[in-house]
Amino acid sequence: MDNKNNEAVDGVVASEEISLEEQQAVLEKFDQESNTRNVTGFAKGFIKWYAIAMAVFHVYTSFFGLWATIRQRAMHLLFVMPLCYLMYPAKKGGARNNPSLLDWVFAALSFVCCGYIVVNYDAIFLRGGLPNQMDIIMGCLCALLVLEAVRRVVGTQLLIIAVIFLGYAYFGRYMPGILRHRGASIARMVDHMYMAPEGIFSTALGTSATFIVLFVIFAAFLQKSGMADLIRDLAMALAGGSVGGPAKVSVVTSAAFGTISGSAAANVVTTGAFTIPLMKSTGYEPEFAGAVEAVSSTGGQLMPPIMGSAAFIMADYLGIPYVTIIKAAIIPVLLYYLSIFVSVHYRAKKLGLKGVSRENLPNAWEVFKERGHLLVPFVVVVFLLMNRYTPIFAGCAGIISCILSAALKKETRMGIRDIIDSLENGAKGCVSVAISCASVGLVIGVCTMTGLSTILGNYILEFSQGNLLLTLFLVMFLAIIMGMGLPTVAVYILLVSVAVPVVASLDVPMLAAHFYVFYFGLMANVTPPVAIPAYAAAGLAGASPSKTGWVAFRLALGAFLIPYLFMYNNSILMIDSSIPEIIYSAISPIIGVYSLNLGLEGFKDFPIPLWQRVLLVAGALALIVPGIVTDLIGLLIVAFVIFNQKRLGKKVIA
Repeated sequence: MDNKNNEAVDGVVASEEISLEEQQAVLEKFDQESNTRNVTGFAKGFIKWYAIAMAVFHVYTSFFGLWATIRQRAMHLLFVMPLCYLMYPAKKGGARNNPSLLDWVFAALSFVCCGYIVVNYDAIFLRGGLPNQMDIIMGCLCALLVLEAVRRVVGTQLLIIAVIFLGYAYFGRYMPGILRHRGASIARMVDHMYMAPEGIFSTALGTSATFIVLFVIFAAFLQKSGMADLIRDLAMALAGGSVGGPAKVSVVTSAAFGTISGSAAANVVTTGAFTIPLMKSTGYEPEFAGAVEAVSSTGGQLMPPIMGSAAFIMADYLGIPYVTIIKAAIIPVLLYYLSIFVSVHYRAKKLGLKGVSRENLPNAWEVFKERGHLLVPFVVVVFLLMNRYTPIFAGCAGIISCILSAALKKETRMGIRDIIDSLENGAKGCVSVAISCASVGLVIGVCTMTGLSTILGNYILEFSQGNLLLTLFLVMFLAIIMGMGLPTVAVYILLVSVAVPVVASLDVPMLAAHFYVFYFGLMANVTPPVAIPAYAAAGLAGASPSKTGWVAFRLALGAFLIPYLFMYNNSILMIDSSIPEIIYSAISPIIGVYSLNLGLEGFKDFPIPLWQRVLLVAGALALIVPGIVTDLIGLLIVAFVIFNQKRLGKKVIA
């Protein structure tokens, strides 16, 4: 982008620019995954080159062939766990500069535990479920190190869940009623959790070791090439001048950036550093500005083609092409962002807010001419995935195309140092995901070993009496409770074991069941009292965290209806549907989302009376239920309110 455009954008927010130091402070306060050390000296160099070695290993095996299943996963964890202990302090306020001696010891032990699997893979396979004494020692040590790692990276919530499940596996013989099982010996637990691809080295970690790590590295290359600036400037050019333009810029940039970011809180800080001051400068309240950024950033993990990380795990669990996940996400994510757009548009009209003046906006064509070539890697990845190439092949091609397309112009060209930095940042960016996958693998292992998921599922079904709506509501509540304060990937994997079988037992397609729990695990990010992205946005906005969290929840209410829409109408997920069926099935949800948010805001061209707002919400609910009669009722309600608004407009003109 040229200097004139840069000056135009920067001039809008110059008075309230949020520094990198302030952004990092917010991340460290609200996002456990970003609470890393500022290392110096030997430790800094060691971490740098160890991370680069990790990235090179995964890129190499992606190009030339993956190792045997458990060996590839163990090698992945062999890189990740030492990085975790060297990058993350044992506690907040602890040593922030360099790792302690104990950290180095933990890093070395984790290397040995994972290396034991890599080196002795063939012998372990031949032992066939009969661990020897060394296997048991290494297995117990590895489990303990994984638990400590997840405490440092993710927090105590996931640690407590994993410990409870492991305790249940061992003390099962003492449990009451149907929760009782014969209990598992230490040897059996080690065999299941450490020596087989069931526990620590489960499918979740396998996805991290193949697809996720590759696309996190790809995302690091995109960011280094200047993709974030391109997204920001294009959003400003296209939406900045409209009614409520700054809020719409926040929605667009967060959606686009969120697809390559696996953390909603990190997305908030990255894009919110620009959009939140911009919204405040044009008249939005601090709480609303923070809420818009939080809700927009949360939805980024629903945005194709990369969708954060959980979508790769979903494709792996279901054993279906990744492109099927992408197609299923298209209509729900459009409805999600339509919901936010309607709210911010009519909130701006209600407050009489305008967009950014035209002279302070960049020119879209100039932006595209300057940096449009950076979109090539996205096009390449989407094309390959749509043509049923594997995600590994698409990720490799994306990395190569990113380097080549950035080289087309001097301003974006990546040198050797940039490539090395991208490899380093990509490897570091995968640490939190991999640790989450390894720790949740322990929970999955307990469920498969004891049948606990079936027991919990039976409890839910017994309470709901097999009623689909009540079951969905209970699962939604469970997903939101489990998701508070946890990374989306960890929540989704937990729910796959506990909640998906329950929903799928009611003759619901497996893809719909997986999407339902994934969606509500994501919505926990904007549900008080633990709405981490909203609190991070409040920190940037200088607003009350509690108020920002509740405003974000209200702003996302329309989005809470979307999973019920696709559960009752699977065509929204493009499941076994023709194009006409998909188009028809999308019409009523679009009108329903519009109706609900219009009713919640209470303003279109003029204030909407309370009784009409109630009608709009009722009409939105009617449009959820499939059927011509309910659709007609909803359409008539929306038409009535719009007609009434037009009538008021004519009176004002007269």
